[in-house]
Amino acid sequence: MSGGMKQVTAAVIERDGKVLIAQRRAGDALAGKWEFPGGKLEAGETPEACLRRELREEFGVDTEIGAFICSSRFEYKHFHIELLVYRARHIAGEFQLHDHAAIAWVAPADLRKYDLASADLPVIEHLSAG
Repeated sequence: MSGGMKQVTAAVIERDGKVLIAQRRAGDALAGKWEFPGGKLEAGETPEACLRRELREEFGVDTEIGAFICSSRFEYKHFHIELLVYRARHIAGEFQLHDHAAIAWVAPADLRKYDLASADLPVIEHLSAG
């Protein structure tokens, strides 16, 4: 493993004042943790294209990626990630669980009640700040 910085995207999908978080399923490195959905950038991919692809793969939905919210750097034991977080709007498709144990629509003020992955915590600060 070559260390280095991995770029990962995450989406804050908003609906009726709530945002979507998804729970990692058993067997996953972060099993049981909640996260803002997204995934690793592939070579030559823009963060926006990556997010649209990941959200389609993970949930079978089509989204429109909006404004950049923040980036968060985090060092897990074996690697560093830079999390690029964008707002996203759900356009079409019913949410299906292809990769996660569960999803929840949560008011930003209630996000702290969930056991979120460490890299996602700074995102909560941004959302609660308005």
